[in-house]
Amino acid sequence: MASVPSVSYSITVRLEVPAGGKAVSQITHVVENAGGIVTALDVNTAGHETLRIDVTIATRDTEHAEAISAALETIDDIKIHKVSDRTFLMHLGGKIEMQSKVPLRNRDELSMAYTPGVARVSLAIARNPEDVRRLTIKRNSVAVVTDGSAVLGLGNIGPEAALPVMEGKAALFKRFAGIDAWPICLDTQDTDEIVRTVQILAPAFGGINLEDISAPRCFEVEARLRELLDIPVFHDDQHGTAICVLAALTNALRVVGKDIGTVRIAMSGAGAAGSAILKLLLHAGAKNVVVCDYYGAVHLGRDDLDDSLRWIAEHTNADGYSGDLKGAVAGADVFVGVSAPGILTGDDIATMNDDAIVFALANPEPEVSPDEAREHAAVVATGRSDYPNQINNVLAFPGVFRGLLDAQADGVTQGMLLAAAQALAEVVTPGELGPNYIVPSVFHPDVAGRVAGAVREAAGGRPRTEA
Repeated sequence: MASVPSVSYSITVRLEVPAGGKAVSQITHVVENAGGIVTALDVNTAGHETLRIDVTIATRDTEHAEAISAALETIDDIKIHKVSDRTFLMHLGGKIEMQSKVPLRNRDELSMAYTPGVARVSLAIARNPEDVRRLTIKRNSVAVVTDGSAVLGLGNIGPEAALPVMEGKAALFKRFAGIDAWPICLDTQDTDEIVRTVQILAPAFGGINLEDISAPRCFEVEARLRELLDIPVFHDDQHGTAICVLAALTNALRVVGKDIGTVRIAMSGAGAAGSAILKLLLHAGAKNVVVCDYYGAVHLGRDDLDDSLRWIAEHTNADGYSGDLKGAVAGADVFVGVSAPGILTGDDIATMNDDAIVFALANPEPEVSPDEAREHAAVVATGRSDYPNQINNVLAFPGVFRGLLDAQADGVTQGMLLAAAQALAEVVTPGELGPNYIVPSVFHPDVAGRVAGAVREAAGGRPRTEA
């Protein structure tokens, strides 16, 4: 796919230009000729002879930004003072902070918030440990835990490099659900150490959000923590993605008039996300699914099956198809990809059934070009923000945890995930539903509340089971 200018690579260039003449129009002309887009132009300082202006420009990547800056320097009588990368500016000093919820203006307030008054609260919790949710941050706190081994699409970049992503996750928790989330970036990729570390940190939190831990270790980490802890453990790469995919598929099937129990589904990707999506689709009633990984279709005849792949083989591909992804896609009603870029073409999508549904979710480059897929499929969704139908986990995890915390749930069940997906799908009204609108915007005011309410209801009175 051809790269296009993006706000994530936007720059602000501070220029000194003559107060009169055609300098401003020259700047816009040069930027556009270089393939950039001027998104804002602000006068910083005005004088009789010169103006100092800030020009904000969307570019394709770092090299493109440098080329545009160089092109601006060629304009006569214009001087560049500085070039700022807006994304890096947003991250300077981190994106989150801790604030006190109570005033500390005098000695009396200090003595209640801290010693000696706080001792009374500590003793009350010691007598009745359940009071910890009522009297501390535990009732509204989530730990966002990673080992930096599978960060976004960047791979194993380590805990320090993962920290900006976990900060962002914490900011989203606060923005969309009012939850206080704390980045926990662990300097270990040993499964036993991760499990033990989270276990001993858990008393301070009402929930654990596992993030960007590579498969297959993520499965064991999640399973063991769910056995050990009495608070919800949610792996967003698995369960958040699954909720969003099911919600989107529910509405896409409504658009084309098909039923999840009768459609044929081809999936690409058998890792953390793929496995969780599959389990939730099966729970929702899907019956005919073929999952492919790097080596082709997952089936019981393969001799390289680990525990996770064996589970997939036992619950899918009843006909024992042993070919490749292209063959699995042929004749399918639905394609769901959480794998690798560019592995399918428009011609492959053309072999699917009429009114096909394509979810190409690899980021930043999908499994198939959305433009090519649209030529043959009725509904196309991606993980990208520059195409309709963006399937983004922020649609799910804030509301899910809001519901879990409000219900004081001690675990996560498939029923809760199913309820979250259904609630998310229902945010899109029948009057709004269409091929280019199967999921709401992440900024839709009803998303988090509707999802939270559904999870809270599903969590009420349920015994703890594994999702």
